[in-house]
Amino acid sequence: MDTTVVMSVMRDAVGVTLKLGGPMLLLSMLVGVVVAVLQAVTQIHEQTISFALKLIVVVLVLLVGGGFILAGVLIAGGYQLVQRRREEDSD
Repeated sequence: MDTTVVMSVMRDAVGVTLKLGGPMLLLSMLVGVVVAVLQAVTQIHEQTISFALKLIVVVLVLLVGGGFILAGVLIAGGYQLVQRRREEDSD
């Protein structure tokens, strides 16, 4: 294996990780900021409120969009696999 191939695979692995975890991470961060602002305004500092709301958001994102996210990653991964195979066959 050449170093360029290894770097390409690693870059693709990071991309897949961001595509799979990005939506859930961004929404949970958004919920955390909103809850933090509301807790600062109301002076209620309960950590379980933030945790419970983040957990609910992540579960809802997985239920609603998990299939779409996974299908998109699988389709893109299959396409990249076919492209790599064609490049290897042409060499």
